[in-house]
Amino acid sequence: MHLDVLDLRTFYYRTALGRAAQKAIRGQVQRLWPEAHKQTVAGFGFAAPLLRPYLAEARRVTALMPGQQGVMPWPAGMPNVSVLCEETLWPVQTGQVDRLILLHGLETSENQAAVLDECWRVLGPGGRALFIVPNRAGLWARRDRTPFGFGRPYSLSQLEAQLARHDFRAERHAAALFQPPSDQRFWLKTGPIWENAGRRISNHYAGGVLIVEAVKQVHAPTRPNLPEAVSRPLRALDGIAQPEARPV
Repeated sequence: MHLDVLDLRTFYYRTALGRAAQKAIRGQVQRLWPEAHKQTVAGFGFAAPLLRPYLAEARRVTALMPGQQGVMPWPAGMPNVSVLCEETLWPVQTGQVDRLILLHGLETSENQAAVLDECWRVLGPGGRALFIVPNRAGLWARRDRTPFGFGRPYSLSQLEAQLARHDFRAERHAAALFQPPSDQRFWLKTGPIWENAGRRISNHYAGGVLIVEAVKQVHAPTRPNLPEAVSRPLRALDGIAQPEARPV
Protein backbone atom coordinates (compact mmCIF):
# COMPACT_ATOMS: atom_id res chain seq x y z
CA MET A 1 0.00 0.00 0.00
CA HIS A 2 1.42 3.37 -1.05
CA LEU A 3 1.93 6.04 1.58
CA ASP A 4 0.06 9.34 1.40
CA VAL A 5 1.87 12.12 -0.44
CA LEU A 6 1.18 14.56 2.40
CA ASP A 7 2.92 12.28 4.90
CA LEU A 8 5.89 11.85 2.56
CA ARG A 9 6.15 15.59 1.95
CA THR A 10 6.01 16.27 5.68
CA PHE A 11 8.73 13.73 6.43
CA TYR A 12 11.19 14.77 3.73
CA TYR A 13 10.70 18.55 3.82
CA ARG A 14 9.50 19.42 7.33
CA THR A 15 11.34 17.09 9.72
CA ALA A 16 15.04 17.11 10.57
CA LEU A 17 15.25 13.31 10.23
CA GLY A 18 13.59 13.41 6.81
CA ARG A 19 15.92 16.12 5.54
CA ALA A 20 18.89 14.09 6.77
CA ALA A 21 17.56 10.98 4.99
CA GLN A 22 17.00 12.98 1.80
CA LYS A 23 20.56 14.31 1.90
CA ALA A 24 22.10 10.87 2.53
CA ILE A 25 20.19 9.09 -0.25
CA ARG A 26 20.63 11.90 -2.75
CA GLY A 27 24.37 11.91 -2.05
CA GLN A 28 24.62 8.25 -3.03
CA VAL A 29 22.48 8.79 -6.11
CA GLN A 30 24.76 11.59 -7.27
CA ARG A 31 27.81 9.42 -6.73
CA LEU A 32 26.32 6.83 -9.05
CA TRP A 33 24.88 9.35 -11.52
CA PRO A 34 26.85 12.60 -11.25
CA GLU A 35 25.17 14.10 -14.33
CA ALA A 36 22.40 13.52 -16.85
CA HIS A 37 23.30 15.98 -19.58
CA LYS A 38 20.57 16.17 -22.27
CA GLN A 39 18.96 12.95 -21.05
CA THR A 40 15.36 12.21 -20.15
CA VAL A 41 15.09 11.50 -16.42
CA ALA A 42 12.01 10.17 -14.63
CA GLY A 43 11.19 9.19 -11.08
CA PHE A 44 8.39 6.99 -9.80
CA GLY A 45 6.86 6.87 -6.34
CA PHE A 46 8.18 9.77 -4.29
CA ALA A 47 11.48 10.31 -6.09
CA ALA A 48 11.10 14.09 -6.39
CA PRO A 49 13.69 14.89 -3.68
CA LEU A 50 16.29 12.97 -5.68
CA LEU A 51 15.52 14.55 -9.06
CA ARG A 52 16.36 18.18 -8.24
CA PRO A 53 20.09 17.95 -9.20
CA TYR A 54 19.09 17.03 -12.77
CA LEU A 55 16.59 19.83 -13.42
CA ALA A 56 19.14 22.21 -14.92
CA GLU A 57 20.94 19.90 -17.34
CA ALA A 58 18.56 17.10 -18.30
CA ARG A 59 16.50 17.27 -21.48
CA ARG A 60 13.37 16.51 -19.46
CA VAL A 61 12.59 15.59 -15.84
CA THR A 62 9.30 13.98 -14.82
CA ALA A 63 8.16 12.98 -11.33
CA LEU A 64 5.56 10.21 -11.70
CA MET A 65 3.38 9.80 -8.59
CA PRO A 66 0.91 6.88 -8.33
CA GLY A 67 -2.77 7.59 -7.81
CA GLN A 68 -2.86 5.57 -4.57
CA GLN A 69 -0.25 7.93 -3.13
CA GLY A 70 -1.48 11.24 -4.52
CA VAL A 71 0.43 14.04 -6.19
CA MET A 72 1.87 17.40 -5.18
CA PRO A 73 3.18 20.23 -7.36
CA TRP A 74 6.95 20.05 -7.72
CA PRO A 75 9.42 21.72 -7.76
CA ALA A 76 8.41 24.71 -5.68
CA GLY A 77 8.80 28.04 -7.44
CA MET A 78 9.42 26.44 -10.84
CA PRO A 79 7.27 25.01 -13.66
CA ASN A 80 5.55 21.85 -12.45
CA VAL A 81 6.97 18.50 -13.64
CA SER A 82 5.02 16.14 -11.37
CA VAL A 83 2.32 13.91 -12.86
CA LEU A 84 -0.42 11.81 -11.26
CA CYS A 85 -0.55 8.40 -12.96
CA GLU A 86 -1.83 4.88 -12.74
CA GLU A 87 0.60 2.67 -10.87
CA THR A 88 1.08 0.32 -13.81
CA LEU A 89 0.21 2.61 -16.72
CA TRP A 90 2.49 5.62 -16.95
CA PRO A 91 1.87 8.50 -19.39
CA VAL A 92 5.30 8.01 -20.95
CA GLN A 93 6.06 6.77 -24.45
CA THR A 94 7.77 3.40 -24.78
CA GLY A 95 11.54 3.65 -24.79
CA GLN A 96 11.60 7.38 -24.02
CA VAL A 97 13.43 7.43 -20.66
CA ASP A 98 17.21 7.30 -20.28
CA ARG A 99 17.41 7.35 -16.46
CA LEU A 100 14.76 6.17 -14.01
CA ILE A 101 14.72 6.43 -10.20
CA LEU A 102 12.29 4.56 -7.93
CA LEU A 103 11.84 5.65 -4.31
CA HIS A 104 8.81 4.42 -2.33
CA GLY A 105 7.48 3.02 -5.58
CA LEU A 106 8.36 -0.67 -5.56
CA GLU A 107 8.23 -1.94 -1.99
CA THR A 108 4.82 -0.36 -1.32
CA SER A 109 3.19 -1.59 -4.53
CA GLU A 110 0.62 -4.38 -4.49
CA ASN A 111 1.63 -5.37 -8.04
CA GLN A 112 5.41 -5.22 -8.09
CA ALA A 113 5.75 -7.38 -11.20
CA ALA A 114 3.60 -4.98 -13.23
CA VAL A 115 5.56 -1.98 -11.92
CA LEU A 116 8.82 -3.58 -13.05
CA ASP A 117 7.31 -4.35 -16.45
CA GLU A 118 6.35 -0.68 -16.77
CA CYS A 119 9.88 0.35 -15.79
CA TRP A 120 11.24 -1.87 -18.55
CA ARG A 121 8.76 -0.49 -21.09
CA VAL A 122 9.54 3.19 -20.64
CA LEU A 123 13.33 2.78 -20.64
CA GLY A 124 15.14 3.00 -23.94
CA PRO A 125 17.66 0.35 -25.06
CA GLY A 126 20.51 0.43 -22.58
CA GLY A 127 18.46 2.65 -20.24
CA ARG A 128 19.39 2.59 -16.58
CA ALA A 129 17.34 2.56 -13.39
CA LEU A 130 18.07 3.04 -9.71
CA PHE A 131 15.87 0.94 -7.45
CA ILE A 132 15.92 2.26 -3.88
CA VAL A 133 14.23 0.02 -1.30
CA PRO A 134 14.33 -0.55 2.47
CA ASN A 135 17.02 -2.96 3.61
CA ARG A 136 15.39 -5.83 5.49
CA ALA A 137 18.52 -6.14 7.67
CA GLY A 138 18.64 -2.42 8.48
CA LEU A 139 17.22 -0.47 11.40
CA TRP A 140 15.07 1.82 9.28
CA ALA A 141 12.81 -1.01 8.06
CA ARG A 142 11.94 -1.76 11.70
CA ARG A 143 10.69 1.73 12.52
CA ASP A 144 7.27 2.66 11.18
CA ARG A 145 7.81 6.28 12.17
CA THR A 146 9.59 6.72 8.83
CA PRO A 147 8.40 5.80 5.29
CA PHE A 148 10.99 3.00 5.19
CA GLY A 149 9.06 1.02 7.81
CA PHE A 150 6.22 0.31 5.37
CA GLY A 151 5.91 -2.14 2.50
CA ARG A 152 8.18 -5.06 1.70
CA PRO A 153 11.85 -4.68 2.67
CA TYR A 154 14.45 -6.47 0.55
CA SER A 155 17.79 -8.16 0.87
CA LEU A 156 20.26 -7.46 -1.91
CA SER A 157 19.92 -10.95 -3.38
CA GLN A 158 16.11 -10.76 -3.34
CA LEU A 159 16.06 -7.46 -5.19
CA GLU A 160 18.60 -8.54 -7.80
CA ALA A 161 16.73 -11.81 -8.41
CA GLN A 162 13.43 -9.99 -8.90
CA LEU A 163 15.03 -7.54 -11.31
CA ALA A 164 16.57 -10.40 -13.31
CA ARG A 165 13.14 -11.98 -13.76
CA HIS A 166 12.01 -8.80 -15.49
CA ASP A 167 15.00 -8.47 -17.85
CA PHE A 168 17.11 -6.09 -15.79
CA ARG A 169 20.80 -6.73 -15.20
CA ALA A 170 22.10 -5.41 -11.88
CA GLU A 171 25.45 -3.71 -12.41
CA ARG A 172 26.23 -1.75 -9.23
CA HIS A 173 24.84 -1.49 -5.75
CA ALA A 174 25.26 0.82 -2.79
CA ALA A 175 23.58 1.64 0.49
CA ALA A 176 22.60 4.71 2.47
CA LEU A 177 21.08 5.69 5.84
CA PHE A 178 23.76 4.28 8.09
CA GLN A 179 22.76 6.65 10.87
CA PRO A 180 20.09 5.39 13.32
CA PRO A 181 16.48 6.39 12.53
CA SER A 182 16.29 8.72 15.50
CA ASP A 183 15.37 12.39 15.67
CA GLN A 184 17.47 12.96 18.76
CA ARG A 185 19.88 15.81 18.34
CA PHE A 186 23.03 13.74 18.90
CA TRP A 187 22.22 11.26 16.11
CA LEU A 188 21.18 14.00 13.71
CA LYS A 189 24.31 16.02 14.37
CA THR A 190 26.60 13.02 13.86
CA GLY A 191 24.66 11.74 10.84
CA PRO A 192 27.30 12.69 8.22
CA ILE A 193 29.94 10.85 10.24
CA TRP A 194 27.82 7.70 10.28
CA GLU A 195 27.20 7.94 6.53
CA ASN A 196 30.88 8.37 5.68
CA ALA A 197 31.96 5.57 7.99
CA GLY A 198 29.22 3.24 6.75
CA ARG A 199 30.22 3.64 3.11
CA ARG A 200 33.79 2.71 3.93
CA ILE A 201 32.99 -0.25 6.16
CA SER A 202 30.01 -1.86 4.40
CA ASN A 203 28.61 -0.23 1.31
CA HIS A 204 26.23 -3.11 0.56
CA TYR A 205 24.39 -4.41 3.59
CA ALA A 206 24.43 -2.28 6.73
CA GLY A 207 22.51 0.77 5.52
CA GLY A 208 18.84 1.46 5.98
CA VAL A 209 18.21 1.42 2.22
CA LEU A 210 19.67 -0.55 -0.66
CA ILE A 211 20.35 1.11 -4.01
CA VAL A 212 20.73 -1.09 -7.08
CA GLU A 213 21.64 0.28 -10.48
CA ALA A 214 20.26 -1.95 -13.23
CA VAL A 215 20.36 -1.76 -17.01
CA LYS A 216 17.54 -2.76 -19.33
CA GLN A 217 18.30 -5.89 -21.31
CA VAL A 218 16.93 -6.28 -24.84
CA HIS A 219 17.07 -9.75 -26.32
CA ALA A 220 17.88 -10.39 -29.96
CA PRO A 221 14.75 -10.93 -32.09
CA THR A 222 13.98 -14.42 -33.30
CA ARG A 223 11.95 -15.62 -36.30
CA PRO A 224 10.35 -19.03 -36.88
CA ASN A 225 12.51 -21.50 -38.83
CA LEU A 226 15.46 -19.08 -38.93
CA PRO A 227 18.02 -21.69 -37.71
CA GLU A 228 16.84 -24.23 -40.27
CA ALA A 229 16.98 -21.69 -43.10
CA VAL A 230 20.47 -20.55 -42.23
CA SER A 231 21.82 -24.05 -41.76
CA ARG A 232 20.75 -25.18 -45.23
CA PRO A 233 23.49 -24.80 -47.88
CA LEU A 234 22.87 -22.53 -50.84
CA ARG A 235 21.70 -24.30 -53.99
CA ALA A 236 22.15 -21.43 -56.40
CA LEU A 237 24.38 -23.48 -58.75
CA ASP A 238 22.26 -26.61 -58.74
CA GLY A 239 21.54 -27.85 -62.24
CA ILE A 240 24.72 -26.51 -63.77
CA ALA A 241 26.75 -29.32 -65.28
CA GLN A 242 30.06 -30.00 -63.64
CA PRO A 243 33.12 -29.72 -65.96
CA GLU A 244 34.28 -33.04 -67.31
CA ALA A 245 37.93 -34.00 -67.51
CA ARG A 246 39.09 -34.42 -71.11
CA PRO A 247 41.74 -36.94 -72.08
CA VAL A 248 45.12 -35.40 -72.91
